[in-house]
Amino acid sequence: MKYLLLNADIVNEGETFLGSLLIRDEYIQQVFRGRIEPDRLPEEAKGADIIPCEGLWLLPGCIDDQVHFRDPGLTHKADIESESRAAVAGGVTSFMDMPNTIPTTTDYNRLMQKHERADAVSWANYSFFIGGTNDNAQDIFKIDATLIPGIKLFLGASTGNMLVDNQETLRVFFSESPHLIAIHSESEEVIRQNKAHYTALFGEDPPVALHPKIRSEEACYRCTSEAIDRAEKYNTRLHVLHLSTARETALFRNDIPLQEKRITAEVCVHHLWFTDQDYETLGTAIKWNPAVKTREDRDALRQALIDNCLDIVATDHAPHLKTEKEGGALKAASGGPLVQHSLLMMLELAHDGVWSKEFVVEKMAHAPADLFKVNKRGYLRPGYYADVVLVDPQKKTQVNQSNILSRCEWSPLLGFSFHHTVHSTFVNGQLVYSGGNFLERGKVYPLLFDR
Repeated sequence: MKYLLLNADIVNEGETFLGSLLIRDEYIQQVFRGRIEPDRLPEEAKGADIIPCEGLWLLPGCIDDQVHFRDPGLTHKADIESESRAAVAGGVTSFMDMPNTIPTTTDYNRLMQKHERADAVSWANYSFFIGGTNDNAQDIFKIDATLIPGIKLFLGASTGNMLVDNQETLRVFFSESPHLIAIHSESEEVIRQNKAHYTALFGEDPPVALHPKIRSEEACYRCTSEAIDRAEKYNTRLHVLHLSTARETALFRNDIPLQEKRITAEVCVHHLWFTDQDYETLGTAIKWNPAVKTREDRDALRQALIDNCLDIVATDHAPHLKTEKEGGALKAASGGPLVQHSLLMMLELAHDGVWSKEFVVEKMAHAPADLFKVNKRGYLRPGYYADVVLVDPQKKTQVNQSNILSRCEWSPLLGFSFHHTVHSTFVNGQLVYSGGNFLERGKVYPLLFDR
């Protein structure tokens, strides 16, 4: 299998240039700079299937470090097959799935069961966090570090029952773990106090607009600052997921290269896109944990990402059925589907002048690969796996009911028109999606981590 992606605008490693990409089997064989005439192909490219790419952007596939594909146990609303299809249609070629499934992914056997499932049905490359609990630390410390992105700790209760609140257990995780520790960071104590306050005022299910008051700035900041203090004490490799407040951004460094950071942070596309003003029109469709907060928070998160205080962009893709999103701040499920549209959201913000398309590639492909030390992915380089996305910057995409691919069949972006379209996606050198159609599912692999 040999493809020549001919005369695209290649967006890679901080620059955009006219060039072509030669794929041989699963790998990128060569990146050519400059225009190539179809009748004067380089010797290496002869015999390749030619894909004309005039006017298209050619990007490395995105790596999403936080998804909830609901498999196993919650497959009425999503599974690895359905959500990975949505991912590749959105230009996401690799994902890291979270452990709060049924049963939870909290031991080696359950981890391997997920690997077997993904190998059989996934359209994208896959990896799975192992979940920490109050009593499994020593067992999961023994897992081969090249097989997992890290250990997920829920320091605030979220979807699933995996709250780690034992102080001695936390000390063990932070002081002894050989793996990266990734945290959901909200103070359960603060949240409980806020719940008591607002239920006393508004009843057992306050309006959804009060969700960011219940899961407040203080709940986020207190937990994040305490986790960072603990990580600095023990030199823990700590990764803080889905930052949602301006106040938290000041806790992270930008004066050293990403590869040297021991404490890193992720921001999700919904916290870069929505604000608390949107609860009025979108209601529980934008109810996530942590909550979408103020415009000031959103703008500060954008700036912290630009300033490299925040390191990568992800989705926290977490589908629920529409019926599960009914209710208010306490009864409606938290989470929503975004993996199909995350790249388009970031490119839309580039279109609006918030940042550049090169920056989008940095934060959605290069930086996740660097942060997790993903082997041979995240860049357009010879010898790397050919995870490649073509974007048409001249063709709009409108989100409508007929083209939503997540099994939950809704999106908070319903009706929105993007200025770009994901034209084609290659996974490990195989064209799996093009022109709005899925082709044959190709070979996918577990992500390997260079530890």
